[in-house]
Amino acid sequence: MYTKQFEIRWSDVDSNLHLRNSAYVDYMSHTRMSYFQDHGFSQNKLQKMHLGPVALYEHMYYFKEVFPGKPIQVSLQLKGVSEEGTFFSFLHNFYDSEGKNLARCEMMGAWIDLNTRKLTQPPHEIWDFLEEIDKTKDFKVLTKEDTRKFGLKPQDL
Repeated sequence: MYTKQFEIRWSDVDSNLHLRNSAYVDYMSHTRMSYFQDHGFSQNKLQKMHLGPVALYEHMYYFKEVFPGKPIQVSLQLKGVSEEGTFFSFLHNFYDSEGKNLARCEMMGAWIDLNTRKLTQPPHEIWDFLEEIDKTKDFKVLTKEDTRKFGLKPQDL
């Protein structure tokens, strides 16, 4: 399983002196993009493909506070992908230096065409890449219903 280690910086801490919630999101994004980079899909390569990953939602579960002073590790696993590949879901776990699970996040994302700014199917190159990512035990093919899991729609003001 792919993991990335992080040192908790002073700027990552909130007024309660523990890891701020937005730092969790930063660490997850960095872990995903590091995996992409390490496997040949740098930001420049994705840009040349006119392809960008976007987060649609991130659902956090916090188990234990995280404080500065000891590093944490963030894991990456593929939880699901839609049949045409447009949508994907990742699972991230946060661990302390002793391997205790501190937090978990399920995120759903999609690929957009950077020219049209619309959702798109990724090229086969991306499919092969996604096949290499460690999968969760409950990995599944995402359905249209999964992509609308929370039934939320934009509201007019």
